[in-house]
Amino acid sequence: MARNSIAGRIAVAALLCLALAQASVTEAASGFGRFSSVQVDVRPFLAEGGGAQAEALRGDLTVALRQSFAGRIGGRGPSLVVVVRSLSLNPYAGSGNSGRGGFGGGGGGANDYLDGEALLVAANGKVLARHPQLAVLPSSSGGAWYDPASERRRVTAIAEQYAQWLVRALPAE
Repeated sequence: MARNSIAGRIAVAALLCLALAQASVTEAASGFGRFSSVQVDVRPFLAEGGGAQAEALRGDLTVALRQSFAGRIGGRGPSLVVVVRSLSLNPYAGSGNSGRGGFGGGGGGANDYLDGEALLVAANGKVLARHPQLAVLPSSSGGAWYDPASERRRVTAIAEQYAQWLVRALPAE
């Protein structure tokens, strides 16, 4: 009987911790309203060898963020800075319907990933709020895999998707 009591207390404590963690994430994200500017920082991605792809992503993500947050940019206030940690464009070679009738064997199914964090940054450089986010798109999002422009379109597509999800995650209050 004492065992059930301890297990019950542990379960209640775990639920309380989960609720507090959710509240702190919501509280952090609730600080996002209007922004004086929007910036994209790809330095962590460049440090990992992002090269030209990092610069292309910076441009695409900046445009996408400015479009998605158009009504919330301008005037005084903190800046919205999206720090890009990584971009992963996985190989894509077709529909994935090969092997075992499409159930678990062979090709396809690859996804692209954009890992970043939105920061609300005061004029003095202090981070006021943060919102980590991972965007995921099928590797087929750039069209035909054999088209040389496919990879560039995939970068643009995941930047747009990241911005669209971010505007939903950071309501205007």
